[in-house]
Amino acid sequence: MGLSYVSQAFMELQGRMIETTGKLKQVQNQIRGKEADKKRAFLTLEELRQLPEDTNTYKSIGMRFVLEPKSILVNEQEQKLKDSETAITSLQTSKEYLEKQLAEIENNLRELFEQDPGLAHQIMSMSVM
Repeated sequence: MGLSYVSQAFMELQGRMIETTGKLKQVQNQIRGKEADKKRAFLTLEELRQLPEDTNTYKSIGMRFVLEPKSILVNEQEQKLKDSETAITSLQTSKEYLEKQLAEIENNLRELFEQDPGLAHQIMSMSVM
């Protein structure tokens, strides 16, 4: 097994690992954002449900507030809650897929090192140069 093949295989796996790790972090951030949206919608719904039906409620639109019936605001918050839950489910599926890909890449790297025990030393000496 020559240095060029081993180096090429290692560099390819390393690139895939960096890319997959980046995607995984992005998905994790999106999940956190959707969890925050879900919590906001839930808390807003809890407050709205405590109000009498004839209470004047206002919706924030940019820098303005517009008078809206309570029922419309409740419907909007319920939809935000459902949308957040759907997005979180989809993102969790993506996260699991990326985690499996990352585990596969790590396994491939481990196999590469097992095939050529001197590989780690060669890679370390290449990275120092």
